[in-house]
Amino acid sequence: MKLTKISLVTILLGGLTSSAFAASNTLADAFKNGSVNGEIKAYYFDREGAFDSKTSTANSDIFTTGIMLHYQTDSLYGFKVGTTIQTSSSPFADGAVGTAGSAKGDFSPDMYGSGAVLSEAYLEYTLGKTTAKIGRQFIFTPLVAGSGSRVIKQSFEGALLTNTDLPQTTLMAGVITKYQNRTDFHGNVADFDNLNSTLGDDAYTLLAINKSIPNTTLTAQWLGINGNNTASGVGQFYYAEAAYEIHVGDFMYGLAANYEYKDTEKLHEKDGTMYGAKVSLGYGDFNTYVAYTTITKDGDIKGNSMGGGLGGGTQNVFAKGLQNKPGTFTRDTDAYSIDANYLFKNINFLVGARYTGVEDNAQNLDFAFTDLYTTYNFSGAFKGLSADISYQEYDKDADGHDFWFRASYKF
Repeated sequence: MKLTKISLVTILLGGLTSSAFAASNTLADAFKNGSVNGEIKAYYFDREGAFDSKTSTANSDIFTTGIMLHYQTDSLYGFKVGTTIQTSSSPFADGAVGTAGSAKGDFSPDMYGSGAVLSEAYLEYTLGKTTAKIGRQFIFTPLVAGSGSRVIKQSFEGALLTNTDLPQTTLMAGVITKYQNRTDFHGNVADFDNLNSTLGDDAYTLLAINKSIPNTTLTAQWLGINGNNTASGVGQFYYAEAAYEIHVGDFMYGLAANYEYKDTEKLHEKDGTMYGAKVSLGYGDFNTYVAYTTITKDGDIKGNSMGGGLGGGTQNVFAKGLQNKPGTFTRDTDAYSIDANYLFKNINFLVGARYTGVEDNAQNLDFAFTDLYTTYNFSGAFKGLSADISYQEYDKDADGHDFWFRASYKF
């Protein structure tokens, strides 16, 4: 693994010695002509119930605010520097961390964490159709992805090399050395954790995306984490997806299939395989889909943030709840989802509903999730402001609900 790391860094540094077209002529101009954007967030969550029994263990609500501020310099001889700061605060949270039924207790893993974190600090260099990006950065790929559903977005530290020389093809290679979660589970915003200390080794990935077949996107990715065989999440991950979508007048239909295999290296865990299929239909501003996912009986892919890959955004199952997703990447599980939504385009208002059924054969549990969701994007003087409301009811071998209100202003 050390040789691989050295080789990748050598490639990246080798590219940095070449010249490229510069948008700015001086360092001062590069900083002066840089771009600033950000987002102001205000989220309210209400949670009641439990996911694995009829006993309610959560009964609380939380209001959290945050700011994301991003700055990137203009290009100077192909180089760019970027930074992103995220902040979070929950001023009215009650209770204590570790105490169920209170805001601080129920939301400490995802929403209750005060402070600030430098989530991005990277150097980027572009030569032709090849880009090298080194440092802290947001990543979203099937097997390496940070979740952005809470106030604090998950991030990574490492190096990525991306190339688009081949027609309609994107190739990526990368090494990930650190990971930043939403919170530290103790009431603070999470800092970056070294993967060597949590998983036993760095993570390496290869990705290919091809769109040369009309109306079709083919995706393949490998992720390798060779480390401590007592840590959940280590192993070799292989992901493949084929998605076909075509529009004929006002009609749209799509077919998709995906596959994931985990060759585990953890003691007492077994390898696992996931299969998924999805059929989408649409007419005008109305869209719907039916999805199915199954995970093999011998699999032991866990449902934590490192289970389906690296990061909480690696939710590659087609059948899943909109908010909570119990059963995701649990062995011997079958799930299906039915979703329908309509966009009132003249007022930028989306309304939809989803039903998800999960049969967890390994634990002899059944889950049913009903999601209702809306999104409204303001225009005119309030352009950039958006609000979404979602409500999830869960029953059968779960009992309770989640209500989310999220408002944000992007500038």
